[in-house]
Amino acid sequence: MEILIANESHFKYAQIISDTISESAKVRGTGIAQRTPEYIIKRLENENAVIALDGDNFAGFCYIEVWGHQKFVANSGLIVHPDYRNQGLAKKIKKAIFELSIKKFPEAKIFGITTGLAVMKMNYELGYKPVTFSELTKDPAFWKGCQTCKNFDILSRTEHKMCLCTGMLYDPALATAKKEKLNDRAFKRLKRIKQQLFLKRKKK
Repeated sequence: MEILIANESHFKYAQIISDTISESAKVRGTGIAQRTPEYIIKRLENENAVIALDGDNFAGFCYIEVWGHQKFVANSGLIVHPDYRNQGLAKKIKKAIFELSIKKFPEAKIFGITTGLAVMKMNYELGYKPVTFSELTKDPAFWKGCQTCKNFDILSRTEHKMCLCTGMLYDPALATAKKEKLNDRAFKRLKRIKQQLFLKRKKK
């Protein structure tokens, strides 16, 4: 099994990716925005996607959408083919698209909306936090993409303030600050240990 940055050589998988997303929406009976093969191809052209392949067989997919002049990016369309589910593949794909997002758009806030508890858990493990929709992109084109979701009427009635999906956000600035704080604590702890060792030696 390989998880690759998708490109033009993967155009042949656009139809099965689109079909798998549609079929998943029907089976789950929950909101999944459908994507046409043409829409998928655009993400492959820009190398803003990852694809999982078992040899030549399609196994999974996820793509990046860019919003608000690169201030926000969304990891969307996470899907695993039925033949490869319950093997931990979704988690690997999610991690790969997250790392690609950080590499290509290091200053952007990464977000997603989902009804799936499993996806929420994966997001949380990567550092995402639950947020209100008001903290996500205001770009109307993003919310227009929800029109194919069966719950779009709820989103419309609430003026994009809430829906059945949960919004989750990873802020690189906050993550960096947290990392610096942890490093500072570790440095101070190491300094205290060295001081204690020095005092013990001095007493001897």
